[in-house]
Amino acid sequence: MTTHKDADANVVPEQPGRRKFLNTAAITGLAGAGLSMGLAGCNKEDAAPDAATATGAGSEGGIDYAKYAVHPGQLDEYYAFSSGGHSGEVRIYGLPSGRELRRIPVFNMDCMLGWGITNESKAIIGTNPDGSLKYNTGDTHHVHPSYTDGTYDGRYIFVNDKINTRVARVRLDTMECDKITQLPNVQGFHGIFPDKRDPLDPAINHTTRVFCGNEFHIPQPNDGRDLDDPSKYFCLFSCVDAETMQVRWQCKVDGNLDLIATSYDGKLVCSNQYNTERGVHYVDMMAVERDSCIFLNVARIEAAIAAGKSFTIGDSKVPVVDGTKAANADPATALTCYVPVPKNPHGVNVSPDGKYYACAGKLSPTVTLIAHELVLKWFDGGLAEPRDAVVAEPEVGLGPLHSGFDNRGYCYTTLFLDSQIVKWNLDAAIKAYQGDKAALDKIVVDRIDVHYQPGHGFTSMGETREADGRYFVSDNKFSKDRFLPVGPVHPENSQLIDISGDKMLLVHDSPVHSEPHDSIIIRRDIIKPRQIYNIDEFPLAVKSPTDSRVERNGRKVTVYLTSQAPTIGLAEFSVKRGDEVTIILTNLDKVEDLTHGFAIPNYNINFIVSPQQTQSVTFIADKPGVYWCYCSHFCHALHLEMRSRMLVSA
Repeated sequence: MTTHKDADANVVPEQPGRRKFLNTAAITGLAGAGLSMGLAGCNKEDAAPDAATATGAGSEGGIDYAKYAVHPGQLDEYYAFSSGGHSGEVRIYGLPSGRELRRIPVFNMDCMLGWGITNESKAIIGTNPDGSLKYNTGDTHHVHPSYTDGTYDGRYIFVNDKINTRVARVRLDTMECDKITQLPNVQGFHGIFPDKRDPLDPAINHTTRVFCGNEFHIPQPNDGRDLDDPSKYFCLFSCVDAETMQVRWQCKVDGNLDLIATSYDGKLVCSNQYNTERGVHYVDMMAVERDSCIFLNVARIEAAIAAGKSFTIGDSKVPVVDGTKAANADPATALTCYVPVPKNPHGVNVSPDGKYYACAGKLSPTVTLIAHELVLKWFDGGLAEPRDAVVAEPEVGLGPLHSGFDNRGYCYTTLFLDSQIVKWNLDAAIKAYQGDKAALDKIVVDRIDVHYQPGHGFTSMGETREADGRYFVSDNKFSKDRFLPVGPVHPENSQLIDISGDKMLLVHDSPVHSEPHDSIIIRRDIIKPRQIYNIDEFPLAVKSPTDSRVERNGRKVTVYLTSQAPTIGLAEFSVKRGDEVTIILTNLDKVEDLTHGFAIPNYNINFIVSPQQTQSVTFIADKPGVYWCYCSHFCHALHLEMRSRMLVSA
């Protein structure tokens, strides 16, 4: 029995059978829906001990925790980029320390950076005719970087917004969002993944397209007709140009699309699908024992569009092709291939050698391994059935969701219901599927408990050809009893596991702000952030304090200002009540990390400018009086004196 200490430092026995209760409750809930699902495929008695006593979880395990410590003044080995869930942001952590380094606002407002306040950020997010934000919230789930030669190139990260069906691009040199695009005729945009090379031009070895899933099927067009006729509902798979961020094409598909994976040769993109039943109610979405992993042949789709074999939906001008199963029965002309997999799958990932797709079952204790070359063989007419592309389907545990890979032929899968990470051998799974009974005992080689209900899991560099087999991070949905209580809303728990040896070792965990979904671990040498902006990149830049001025054009007033510690370009400036005021501010300091803020009391204005950066805001001066504009970001010994007066006459 494990123990913890209460507030008075008394040793308190941990709740007996708590893990069993969690798992039993989850399974009972599923069974209550009338589902058997074959979940008995894993015996709980074979599971590892509780996370608090599992090997590597405590000092008694003989772990040298010092080797994972990042001491003051030292830098982490990896960047971890994580979605922020319904915060609408992207977060950056250092690994192995788990230190949060930055939060990047994307679909949310941020009053420190001024994201959603400055004119520049509003133009990216999108505004209504009155200048207000079109949306001020988002739900980020998946973050994936751009590629060159099958590995991350440090240019961009792409992230989805599930609520408002938008895809955003974040520059990795400045760690700022620079483009946001809304997908037409889509609701519930979940999975996202860039291609790893161009499928049409072998000479182009970097990301050119971003692929976007569609989780909720809706009437098309969704304009009030066919509201209660699910036979008219369907989903659209979207392709976005990675540079222009414009939607290139969409593909009509069966089932609800979940996560996305792309091949290393650029030829295929796939998505696991649930609800191939086309149900609109909970129980109707789990009737069949097998759903699908759909593969899209990118070259064929784009050839079909070039040949005019497409249509449009509603007001959208984006070309749409028919990728439904019924329309693609002939492999010789098929645009899509539906590989049957059990059951309500959640998660599909590509092995670093590009040979296999691992599709986790969620409501089946299995992971389905699909061979890339066999899917291509089906498209070429050399394979009888799509299911023949499956080369393994090992039972790994209850509630498999997401898989990551190392560089030694092992796969690491999160088990949501078992609260475990399972390590299994791909070659052994393939041999066992071929009938080698001796290989059965060699499939699962290790398990480790995590605390509790792991959602996403990912290995260091595991989505690239350079998977290094160093670390696995498990992002867990529950953290009860793990950290100091902070009220009814608990933090979530991100746990770092060393996977470099034969046994997985739990070496660190960190509370994280709700609600991270997917994350990516990137070696620090790949990411090359800028420390100072280039002033010439900003057309509105005020390049000298002597250029600070006020210009009036009727009731529109433009105030040009500089900030240079410890002064603002104008000691005061005057406007009239009712004026539309635009303030343009340039930070002239060239010292790394010397950021200035600019805040105006009672006017809802607060933003920052980093060294050599220019930002602007526009507002109506509707309140007469004296308003001290001050630096809101500590910058100098005379920071408190760094002010300007805005004088608003009645």
